[in-house]
Amino acid sequence: MSLDINNLLNYEEKDTIAILTLNRPKQQNALSTDLMRALISKLDKIKNNKNIKVVTLFANGNNFCAGHDLKELKLDKSEKRFKEIFELCSQLMTRIVKLPKPVIAGVQGIATAAGCQLVASCDLAIAAKNAKFATPGVNIGLFCSTPMVAVSRNVSKKRTMEMLLMGNFINANKALDFGLINNVVQDEKLKGETLKIAKNISTKSTATVAIGKEAFYKQLEMGLEDAYVYTSKVMSSNMLEKDAQEGISAFIENREPIWSDK
Repeated sequence: MSLDINNLLNYEEKDTIAILTLNRPKQQNALSTDLMRALISKLDKIKNNKNIKVVTLFANGNNFCAGHDLKELKLDKSEKRFKEIFELCSQLMTRIVKLPKPVIAGVQGIATAAGCQLVASCDLAIAAKNAKFATPGVNIGLFCSTPMVAVSRNVSKKRTMEMLLMGNFINANKALDFGLINNVVQDEKLKGETLKIAKNISTKSTATVAIGKEAFYKQLEMGLEDAYVYTSKVMSSNMLEKDAQEGISAFIENREPIWSDK
């Protein structure tokens, strides 16, 4: 296991799975600028690491992430500094979405504001039964404007506005119903179940998954007709890939495919 900036982020590899663990438990794993920079740096390295197929994101302690570090925000009350922090956070969330490898969050305890944004930015999210989610900025006079970008791309408009305007916690089962997470598991099974899903995905062609993830997020921002034009081109190009040819042949021949990740 390796550590990043002042032990804020733990990193280890398990076969072809990267395990990132937020390590500010006393601060409820709040996203300080140093922690965000450490995450961005590690994601950039993972992007070029051919051995890694899937990324998992966990947190030490009782809580996943309490959002931005409010004590840090109070230190420098300048618009320039605030803009730098929120832009850094936006860069982190964008890195996750644009990473050509799936990112799966394993969430326990609270995930609030930018912490909820972090969960919503991941491709998949598994929550322990004790997990709670909120965009509570309205309660302290700071509307969760950047978190709502990620949340609104997972949750319906009415449900997103409910979270933003009321600022209340929702439990894991309600988050599942809202579409914010994929599954709820027993607290003690969180890491194991999350890694089990990562293991499943890691058996797929890395090249195919990268093509699909990029296409998924791009088509979301398009109109219906443009989305079909774009994805038709993607599938046509994908058909020419070596792994697509191998996968089709394996299916026809009733055997397991042997991926070249090309």
